[in-house]
Amino acid sequence: MADRFRAFCKDEILTYAYLLLYIALSSGQIFFNKWVLSSKEINFPYPLGLTLLHMVFSSVLCFMLTKVLKIMKVEEGMTADIYATSVVPIGAMFAMTLWLGNTAYLYISVAFAQMLKAIMPVAVFVLGVAAGLEIMSCRMLLIMSVISFGVLVASYGEIDINWVGVVYQMGGVVGEALRLIFMEIFVKRKGLKLNPISVMYYVSPCSALCLLIPWIFLEKPKMEAHGSWNFPPFVLLLNCLCTFALNLSVFLVITHTSALTIRVAGVVKDWVVVLLSALLFADTKLTVINLFGYGVAIAGVAAYNNHKLKKEASRASVDDSIANINESELAESEPLVASSASSK
Repeated sequence: MADRFRAFCKDEILTYAYLLLYIALSSGQIFFNKWVLSSKEINFPYPLGLTLLHMVFSSVLCFMLTKVLKIMKVEEGMTADIYATSVVPIGAMFAMTLWLGNTAYLYISVAFAQMLKAIMPVAVFVLGVAAGLEIMSCRMLLIMSVISFGVLVASYGEIDINWVGVVYQMGGVVGEALRLIFMEIFVKRKGLKLNPISVMYYVSPCSALCLLIPWIFLEKPKMEAHGSWNFPPFVLLLNCLCTFALNLSVFLVITHTSALTIRVAGVVKDWVVVLLSALLFADTKLTVINLFGYGVAIAGVAAYNNHKLKKEASRASVDDSIANINESELAESEPLVASSASSK
């Protein structure tokens, strides 16, 4: 009994440690990217180039870990057809999300960017209904209305609103929503489930290629005209490592808990980012209307997560019931087979 209690405590402590690691890495990466893109010390206002560096670094590191050092394993089952019809759209949307999301930091504060991200469930639900993955209901319509109202109030309370930054951030939200929809279609219709290291292995090169093409036309000429920039190699390496570590922390959290848990942890992370950004960055000025609207939006997000949890639980119970029925039918059929064989 004592050993079981100790094992339970150890597992709980390990789970919370992974959650704290994810929150710390996710928050830190947001602040790190904001500092790299906006600070005078680094002077690297190239979000497309920074995102491209992240994807190239992840591609190389995934290849080294899986194919050269063989520390991690890439799950098999990937075909050219699946890669072209599923991985390429996911990689393209992932590249779009990172590019537009990082670009938004050049125009709006980190806190306001996080507030706008609260609209994500609305985008996912609307696109899910359009793709036939979600069903419209009065309850979901109410939840989506609450989230939308909260984001609108938070935006109304923003003192220095920049609509260019808002457009970039909302574009990133749409890209992330499309990526999640493609991921769900990928899992449900293709039947191929990959762990995050496998997803990074397949998606990162595709995202890097999708970023390389616009970088050549949009940012490469600006970088060449600017000449040299003060981006120390150590800072560059650390920034890329933080991005890779963040993706691995997502893998650890999902492995030890669930995808819903990481969504709830994401809500906590968003509040941490909003409050800390007010202390760290001079361009962040929170108002009472800001916080009230964001609180309403987060309440809607919590209701959405609760709805998804109940839906997943009911789906799991239905699957268990079907499995039990199949087992009972198999058990009943075995004596019949045996008796017919003996009568012969």
